[in-house]
Amino acid sequence: MSGEESRPSAGSAGAVSASGEIEQPKSQPLAVQEAEIVAVRRGMFPTAGGGSDTSGYGRLVRKIELPGQSPRPYGGYFDEVENELFGALDEQGLAPELAIERVVVHRGQITFQVRREHWVQVARTLRDDPALRFELCLGVSGVHFLHETGRELHVLVPLMSVTHNRRIQLETTCPDSDPHLPSLYGVYPAVDWHERETWDMFGIVFDGHPSLTRILMPDDWPGHPQRKDYPLGGIPVEFKGAQIPAPDQRRAYQ
Repeated sequence: MSGEESRPSAGSAGAVSASGEIEQPKSQPLAVQEAEIVAVRRGMFPTAGGGSDTSGYGRLVRKIELPGQSPRPYGGYFDEVENELFGALDEQGLAPELAIERVVVHRGQITFQVRREHWVQVARTLRDDPALRFELCLGVSGVHFLHETGRELHVLVPLMSVTHNRRIQLETTCPDSDPHLPSLYGVYPAVDWHERETWDMFGIVFDGHPSLTRILMPDDWPGHPQRKDYPLGGIPVEFKGAQIPAPDQRRAYQ
């Protein structure tokens, strides 16, 4: 791919120029979307039943935003990476707008939010296309957003191009009711243990993983400890004969 500012649109017929050559129409960047405020948090440690925050940060107000599509140009190499990726997907017969939900640039980092049905194809394209060459996957992280109905579980994957010295991040989602994502093991074998940890902590099932078993918690452990709806207290602990209650049963601000 050439890395030009505009991108060809897949599946659209071109117009005939004055010289008789077919000119391919250029697709527009994804429509800019404003950030959506999905929640407002007050205090540092809100108490059960709505009592006073005893941390000293009771007047702290934090808006929780769901970022929208960032406007172009993004700056740096970000525009070129998007151009190359979208063009490569076009060549494969996949309209980029169907695979990429939005592109977010925030605090010097670009994130491509990918629809889960195209998760593996986008990752493989980023790895194999000569103009992209994101050969190195740096991990797999899970996030649980209770307020995002239908897309509560998020997975984030940072990628690095050793060839071009570039970094990007991929993100995809799945609902609590169907916590399944395709495994990236076939593209990046090093995600083996990272996907196991994300399954262990968040309950996200990576379809196609060769051995999706717990890696931190015992095999018979109930639930997934880093989900937002997991009980805060955990389990009581016995240490040298002393019975220590779970944290949510002994904190003063409960």
